Amino acid sequence: MRNKAPRRRRCPRCRWSPCRSRPGGRRSRFVSTAASGCRRSRSRRASRPFTPRPSDVILASFPKSGTTWLKALNRAAYPPSSDDHPLRRSIPHDLVKCLEIEFAVTGNDVDKLSAELEALPSPRLLATHLPYSLLPERVTGTCRVVCVCRDPKDALVSSWLFTGKVAKALLGGDGAPAFTFQEAFDLFCDGRSVCGPQWRHVLGYWEESVRRPDKVLLLRYEEMLREPQINLNKLAKFMGCEFSEEEEDQRVVDAIVELCSLDTLKNMDVNKNGRGDKLPVENESFFRKGVAGDWRNHMTPEMALRLDKIVEDALQGSGFTFNHSA
Repeated sequence: MRNKAPRRRRCPRCRWSPCRSRPGGRRSRFVSTAASGCRRSRSRRASRPFTPRPSDVILASFPKSGTTWLKALNRAAYPPSSDDHPLRRSIPHDLVKCLEIEFAVTGNDVDKLSAELEALPSPRLLATHLPYSLLPERVTGTCRVVCVCRDPKDALVSSWLFTGKVAKALLGGDGAPAFTFQEAFDLFCDGRSVCGPQWRHVLGYWEESVRRPDKVLLLRYEEMLREPQINLNKLAKFMGCEFSEEEEDQRVVDAIVELCSLDTLKNMDVNKNGRGDKLPVENESFFRKGVAGDWRNHMTPEMALRLDKIVEDALQGSGFTFNHSA
């Protein structure tokens, strides 16, 4: 009789499997604690102290999919920028708070976080990495949501490299990832990553953007790179702060695109030095290449075909594709 592989335990509430362990029993650092256990109960606790306002805008993304850029663009366009721009004084992640991170760094202190969020002036810009299905109805029914998505292959590569920087900050070392890219790739293909399968995460936001385009906007990282001005105008219109003809004539859009370009951001002193208020990594860790197609420097053609096929099969019949162009 053939031996059956032991079944992995699942969370009885959300049915997500725990993350896969590395050979020898060590748990892969690629799958953080946010990805194991019960995501649904975690998300409920993280959102409990948050009382949404109609003017709130939630910036959503799967990790390492253009989050920093989206935060910078939103902070530049809404509210309007000034000569003494906040982006020149603070890293984007300090300017736009991530609900899950804020919840974690307060030691799960609901009252403290609630007071901090209530003290923020309207309109508030807040961020999340949660899938759309885990956002509370009081949030999705009240706030506008902007999601940025990225080619899964590039999202994987960026995540893998970023974990090395996190490991260096927390554990010391040279900043190299604590596991091989093959390990990271296999986990990603199996859907075992922060926030679950990346393609399912994006699909949830895309479906809602089709159903409620006045409440949810989906931007594609690759299109933002090709046509930043067009996408910034789309973003401003969605958020109710369209650029006036006078601002267009004064090339305000071009100025914001330049201010928020990777070259500009990564060369600002605030982003080259120090750490943010809440995240335990160097500010410069958030500014790497900012390009499309870097996966080719890390992934074999066979690996790319395998991942593309997994994503294609998972999205079949949905009407959504990533439209790879790099």
